[in-house]
Amino acid sequence: MEVHSLLTEDMILPEIVSQERDAVLGEMVNFLKNKGAVVNDKELSERLMQREKLGSTVIGKGVAIPHCKLEEVRTPLLALAISKRGVDFASVDGKLTHVFFLVITPPDDPSLNLQILASIAQLLRQSPSLQKKILGAINPLKMVEIIRQEEKKRNE
Repeated sequence: MEVHSLLTEDMILPEIVSQERDAVLGEMVNFLKNKGAVVNDKELSERLMQREKLGSTVIGKGVAIPHCKLEEVRTPLLALAISKRGVDFASVDGKLTHVFFLVITPPDDPSLNLQILASIAQLLRQSPSLQKKILGAINPLKMVEIIRQEEKKRNE
């Protein structure tokens, strides 16, 4: 599964203002609600917080993949949020988190969630400079293009 095929430039929040984990999640949920991508923002917030309480979704190198399943979602939803200043997102390495891939999938296909998470993790593992490239991008369109190019390199 290719990450860039799930991400559109209108689903990128190029600069989040929140500085702590719960507020970041709330900001991303509000972004999705304002875009009309989700209706039940309270349930989404609760599910994301429940997941974070199980353990931080930071995977290292300044990247987190908050995720959950949500009944109202029929197809996978991927959003990208950026914090140039960085956020304390309870990472194991103690470093600030700058890039957030938010994944929401329908509950009736549990393997889909895992496939998307694995695709993002693999992309980050095979492209160690991806986080820096995304942070340096001038706009959401360029961010999607960077991800597409990195996936193309991986598949060559």
